[in-house]
Amino acid sequence: MEHLELFFKSIFVDNMVFSVFLGMCSYLAVSKKVATAVGLGAAVIFVLAITVPLNWLLDQYLLQPGALSWLGAEYADYDLSFLSFIMFIATIATMVQLVEIVVEKFSPSLYNSLGIFLPLIAVNCAILGGSLFMQSREIETLGLALNYGISSGIGWFLAILAIAAIREKIRYSNVPAPLRGLGITFIITGLMGIGFLSFGGMLTGGEEEAKEDKTVEVIKAETEDEKELANNTKITE
Repeated sequence: MEHLELFFKSIFVDNMVFSVFLGMCSYLAVSKKVATAVGLGAAVIFVLAITVPLNWLLDQYLLQPGALSWLGAEYADYDLSFLSFIMFIATIATMVQLVEIVVEKFSPSLYNSLGIFLPLIAVNCAILGGSLFMQSREIETLGLALNYGISSGIGWFLAILAIAAIREKIRYSNVPAPLRGLGITFIITGLMGIGFLSFGGMLTGGEEEAKEDKTVEVIKAETEDEKELANNTKITE
């Protein structure tokens, strides 16, 4: 249940683009064609799926205060958290270089269409944001970290795929001249962001109902205890 909740929450509720507006540079620049958007989105999913679990391991066994205790008691007081940004970015840059080599080898047309934006995945704030959110939210297990990386990538993929499909269709629409290009794209992105906010109730409503039920149960239990105590007092008197 925890994995399923994290999966859907990362895609719809905490979407990288529509919730925190990360990765907007690539999102706007490479979303003119669906084919290009699919290629970049798949690359982002791959990079997030690899870097988030790797950075989780680095955070747990190297960077957190006391993470080096597995080396011995004398290392338990070491705190390397100041190296988080450097280590995370190094991991991301390595994986992006691997993706670039693979894409150039097996899909030269996609490599040429993505152009400079493929190596720029290394500085895509959505990629680094995935690792930093993983760290700040204190994700507990490697499995959850992998889940979060994949689902965050899928959320970014859906965002760029949706805007690319709309931008391909909107070419045949009569858009006012001042709004053509990025103007109408920003407006559509804002509207899609508002739409994605509605998914927030998908996971919170049930929690609120559960809390209310627990509160009612606690009140009933307290009332029954008070009645039983009153009865015992009468019997004693």
